Amino acid sequence: MNNTQLGDTVMQALPQAMPVDSREFKVASRPVVSYSGTQQNELLAALPREVLESLFEHLELVALPFGKELFEYGSKLENVYFPTTAIVSLLYVMEDGATTEIAVVGHEGVVGVSMFPGERAMCSAVVQSAGYGYRLKAQALRDAFNQGGALPQLLMRYNHALFAQMAQNAVGGRHSSIEQKLCRWLLDRLDRSVSNELKVTQEMISIMLGVRRESITAAAGKLQEDGLITYRRGNITVIDRSGLERYAGECYKVAKTEYDRLLVDVSSC
Repeated sequence: MNNTQLGDTVMQALPQAMPVDSREFKVASRPVVSYSGTQQNELLAALPREVLESLFEHLELVALPFGKELFEYGSKLENVYFPTTAIVSLLYVMEDGATTEIAVVGHEGVVGVSMFPGERAMCSAVVQSAGYGYRLKAQALRDAFNQGGALPQLLMRYNHALFAQMAQNAVGGRHSSIEQKLCRWLLDRLDRSVSNELKVTQEMISIMLGVRRESITAAAGKLQEDGLITYRRGNITVIDRSGLERYAGECYKVAKTEYDRLLVDVSSC
């Protein structure tokens, strides 16, 4: 699926929460990158100050519009993104257009890391919740990585946590009920959001989970009946997070444990 087709699929499914440009744009002609601003991304915040400040001349604060494709499967990875308020879905798109989300990245992580020149993407990355992030040229990250120290350790720890999320998504996709998949999907967003309210359509969820929309409608209805969420078109509010976690089961807990461990371990980097 090319950029246009994937963009059309995503934009048709997502509510128009904000005007979408066909490109990323700078917040200003060259916004100043501040130490306090970079602390909104947990990986950048975990770096020693001198290491982080050495990246300032290469970091660029950008707005990430809703539905923006950062890269597609097979494309050359030229930029790395450290989301702050945006949430990015990593998607695998089949030749027939069928789409499944394999991971989600927010303020805890990074998107598009490539350790070798010419490395190509193994999935597509689409902004699912509009916001901001810091963009860095892939070569600048490789140069910093090759200097050793805290940055390589941090990225390897994060990749371990990301792999745990992907592994649990794969297991959950085979062994979990639709309700459990929906709970885990909602919790993944809550972990990366500032509120308990998510702006998303059932059609979008069905695309991300690779299931029929009718199945999502039935699952959302059951969760609402059980008092876990309230739902109206284009908006889901979680009212019982603990209940969602219990319902989601093992797959969510395993991946969450790895991310929590990451946040503890980065202090030793």
